[in-house]
Amino acid sequence: MKRFGLLAMVMMGLSVSACATVETATRNAPLETLPTEMAAPAPSFKMASFDVNVPTTLKVSEANSYRPAADIVWRGDPIGNRYEQVAAIFDDAIELGAGDLKGALPVKVEIEVKRFHALTEKTRYTIGGIHAITFVMTIRDPQTGAVIRGPREIVADLDGYGGSKALQAEARGLTQKYRITQHLARVIQDEMTKPQGFVAPRGGVTKRIDPLSPVKPI
Repeated sequence: MKRFGLLAMVMMGLSVSACATVETATRNAPLETLPTEMAAPAPSFKMASFDVNVPTTLKVSEANSYRPAADIVWRGDPIGNRYEQVAAIFDDAIELGAGDLKGALPVKVEIEVKRFHALTEKTRYTIGGIHAITFVMTIRDPQTGAVIRGPREIVADLDGYGGSKALQAEARGLTQKYRITQHLARVIQDEMTKPQGFVAPRGGVTKRIDPLSPVKPI
């Protein structure tokens, strides 16, 4: 009986030792052998409707200084209702960037403008600057209103030409309005078609909008 008991204890010890060895091996396995997370798939959206809101609480400035203290600075249209003019730019950009998307899921795009600070005449025809544009974008189910993506604040700054470069650009049709509209169309299209949405370039400012490569539907 004693011999049988001793044999059982030895067998149990070996069993425990084997379990411990397997556990240690798994814990110390190289990373490449462990399961990896699958990359998120790109969204498959098609636009059913959209809405652009430019709150009238945003401050507008018509001052011809280098950098007026305001939320909306816009000189690409004649003097008028700047809220409506900015909204029209976003309307055109959404149609251009998302109007022809062929995705499987119909969605409603909502945009609320937080800042639209383009260049004044003084800045544009001297040193140039940055078209500083910030908005919140939300993608919803058009039937239920449920949020599918967002709300996400997007900083979509664009390099603004100055001096002779601005004059040369205008002569080629690259007005502030053209460049900003094309840029926003690309930003909106990225937000609706890429897994990570729009990602600002290094430094945070888009440097160029090439008229020879207009936004194309996906």
